[in-house]
Amino acid sequence: MNQQAMQNLTLFDLLARSWRRSSAVSDLCFSTDGATVAFTCVDGTVAIATVADQEPPESRIRVSNDLGQTTIRPREKPPVPLVATAALADGDVPLTAYLDSGFLIGTPAGEVLHLTAGGEIAETLFKIDGPIVAIDHSAGAGMTAVSNGHDIYLSRGHDDAVKLEQREASPTGTLSFSPEGQHLACGSGNGLSIWSIEGNAAPMRHISLSVPPVSIRWSSDGSWLACGLETGGFSLVGLVDGRNGIVAGFPSPVRNVCWSSPASALFASGAFRIAGWSMAAPPFDGETSGALETGRAGLVLLETIAAHPEKKLVAAGCANGQITIAQIGTRDELLVRPLGSAVTALAWSGDGHHLAMGTVDGTAAIVTFPTQMFK
Repeated sequence: MNQQAMQNLTLFDLLARSWRRSSAVSDLCFSTDGATVAFTCVDGTVAIATVADQEPPESRIRVSNDLGQTTIRPREKPPVPLVATAALADGDVPLTAYLDSGFLIGTPAGEVLHLTAGGEIAETLFKIDGPIVAIDHSAGAGMTAVSNGHDIYLSRGHDDAVKLEQREASPTGTLSFSPEGQHLACGSGNGLSIWSIEGNAAPMRHISLSVPPVSIRWSSDGSWLACGLETGGFSLVGLVDGRNGIVAGFPSPVRNVCWSSPASALFASGAFRIAGWSMAAPPFDGETSGALETGRAGLVLLETIAAHPEKKLVAAGCANGQITIAQIGTRDELLVRPLGSAVTALAWSGDGHHLAMGTVDGTAAIVTFPTQMFK
């Protein structure tokens, strides 16, 4: 490779392992042990990548003796191919991590399938009536929750799914267990329902909203809950003090929210910059309460966002394909990917060494960072 070509390489070119799927990537999920990451696509397939890097960046870094300048050489080998399933549906399938290295997927036939790290269907755990549109699994509670779009079912094992006794069936397209598995939050029409699932499942609280929630994220200690909404921003709920409110002012739907434990902060997509708030001053008194200036404002919407699990950093994926990493509370940004197809999914590995991403044009990638990059 000549010197001009070397100068034109981006950080993404140097650090990422990238694959091209036959359709857009809709979601991704790291396994519990962090050894694999699964990408779901709109053609109904699931593709699994091994997280371990055969050419880690540390092995390609060189420090010159004369100037002490650090450089990294490009990869010499193509990445290990993805392991892909056959199409499991006409559209993307809901996905969640299961056991140490596997995943659970829901099918249009109402089946909950155990997908191994090798891309094989190991077994059918249980089956419900109607297509599965949402799924989550809690290792702490040893329980799986699914929705067919109206009813919600809980299962602790095989063929034992029990339907929650709701006051009335209403559209349910998203659900999420709390970190310890003691509670289950469900989108319920234009509202959010929170259930206690210790012993016999029972409703705890219902919060009315003007529009349906499209995503639900718990804080790491289970004391807060944030829900991205189809329009109008996101909903913030305090489980301890009972407070709740809407954080508005977003020019685009808030497709996802995320929590930073190191910074005790909350972030949301759907704006022209990284929108974040310190939970020392939750934004119940307006969008500026506790606001954290993070990264730089731009002209392109942020489509997805992910907070680093161990450091005060947050990654953002944009509609123009750009991916940046910002230091929380400052304008400092690291440009990882300058341009490309719109970013649809973004997530850090549990150890914070890898950032997985997916795009509209079917690009699936894992960016592996040198340990010395984020000090």
